[in-house]
Amino acid sequence: MSNKAWILAINPGSTSTKIAVYDGESPLFLKNLKHSQDLLAEFEKITDQFQYRKNLIIKQLEEAEIDLANIRLVMGRGGLLKPMESGIFEVNAAMIRDLKNSPLGEHASNLGGLIAEDIARSLPEARAYIANPVVVDEMTDLARYTGHPYFKRKSIFHALNQKAVAREHAKSVMKNYEALNLIVVHLGGGITIGAHRRGRVIDVNQGLDGEGPFSPERSGTLPIGDLVRLCFSGKLTQKEIMSMIKGQGGLVAYMGTNSAYEVEKRAYEGDERASQVMQAMAYQIAKDIGAMATVLEGELDGILITGGVANSKWFVNLLIERVKFIAPVHVYPGEDEMRALAFNGLRILKGEAETKIYQ
Repeated sequence: MSNKAWILAINPGSTSTKIAVYDGESPLFLKNLKHSQDLLAEFEKITDQFQYRKNLIIKQLEEAEIDLANIRLVMGRGGLLKPMESGIFEVNAAMIRDLKNSPLGEHASNLGGLIAEDIARSLPEARAYIANPVVVDEMTDLARYTGHPYFKRKSIFHALNQKAVAREHAKSVMKNYEALNLIVVHLGGGITIGAHRRGRVIDVNQGLDGEGPFSPERSGTLPIGDLVRLCFSGKLTQKEIMSMIKGQGGLVAYMGTNSAYEVEKRAYEGDERASQVMQAMAYQIAKDIGAMATVLEGELDGILITGGVANSKWFVNLLIERVKFIAPVHVYPGEDEMRALAFNGLRILKGEAETKIYQ
């Protein structure tokens, strides 16, 4: 029996699988496995990729001579499950059922919990968990209203990274996350802006379908009348419209690329349209930060900016100039979901977090 307690983190993406092994806070092994779209196209459903991706993970760990007997926790990226409170959940039969038949549809992240559970079951002392999946739902009843009973606002956002950054910030100011009011802005392919009130995200834009500001890949909240007329115009199919909203919107639609770095580079080289599009994206994000400030009734300890686009000092400064009057702004560039998964596992090992039951 090994006296070591390593954490294996697994994060399946649309065309990649990231894996990491941590000993406490120290990474022992990091790997980003790329999958060709042609190969993945051979699988009818995403869940059909399970064995292929799991075998690759095991092969990489064996080649790196990772002693699997030392692994105590396998942390999988949470998928499109039913709405749930934040926290760390042990993978159980109910979760496996919903990951295989997701109520919100297929997504590569659904494989995270499935692969984690299968690997943990094969190890002598390991357990499988997920932490803060995108369906974390702590919204207030008022935040769910849309304006018509046919529709209800949903909470789907970058919960894992937002919660991790909020806890990291709280630690840096020597306070508990549960004692702070924060606005956390995740700037990635999609953009989500969450109002964190004393440890709960009481309102957030629905990032999966692109509600809120436009982003590198999403169109954001569009003029609803014009959108309805387009839907019935016969010009585009439902699939094409959904692609326009999510995947082919935002910077992709305006500039032909989802790379904010590339658009910024064009702006720096004198492309006025590139400059204006980036400024417009910052403008819309700032408006939503202002809206979340009203959700928190102006009682705000800070605004945290994170995600890949936060690496752009020019873009972040565009934001800061518009929102600095609201509260102090702190920048945590990049997104390290593997580290976030591992640190949630570490909280279990240290007894700092109680695990929850998915039902």
